Amino acid sequence: MGWFKDLLGTSNWQTAAPTPTPTVASAPLGLALGKGVRFDSTLALLLDGSTTVRVPLDQAIWSAGWIELGQSNKLRRYYMNDEEFWLQIHVTGDDQIESVTLFNYLSYVTVNSDAELQRLAGPNSLIGLPTYLHEGVEYTREWGTEQGQTELVPMTEQVANPDEGYTIKHHSMLYARETGLTDRRELLLFSVEQDEEGTVSLSTSLGISLYTTDLSAI
Repeated sequence: MGWFKDLLGTSNWQTAAPTPTPTVASAPLGLALGKGVRFDSTLALLLDGSTTVRVPLDQAIWSAGWIELGQSNKLRRYYMNDEEFWLQIHVTGDDQIESVTLFNYLSYVTVNSDAELQRLAGPNSLIGLPTYLHEGVEYTREWGTEQGQTELVPMTEQVANPDEGYTIKHHSMLYARETGLTDRRELLLFSVEQDEEGTVSLSTSLGISLYTTDLSAI
């Protein structure tokens, strides 16, 4: 858990490289800042009873983020005007879409000390264990092969909105379960986040796998 030291007080954001401008032209599914998202009108009915993820009405995209994973893998993230919803698209190579996920934020907690961080997302927490029980539902860990608790996965996200660009450091863990619907898994994502001002927080999001035909840019 050596990443605790990086998150609480030792990161030097003053020497970080400037945040690049997002490449709108290569945005998958036509999604970009200034665009909106419309979900298929039958999607909520289809998912009802299989997941508690909520499907919003038409949404405007307030900010866009992107994470380089290496080996031509990237995550594109789109955060909605309604701050409870965000989309993640995994792309490879020349923006070949591998997966699309709609997330609902479940919680967002500011972390004020190392002790609190360890309790919420470190060795004293359940995050990183092979399974996680959330509201009576069991999810299986997607990342890490350890028999016991594994470390969270580091990622760096570049984010831009109409007013500014900035960087967020993540240490994340992903869990999943089958819903019984074809190619629609429910995902539980934990992310310890640090912004450029040094503020550390823990976000929890619940997501559902989508088909590309479930949504469109407007």
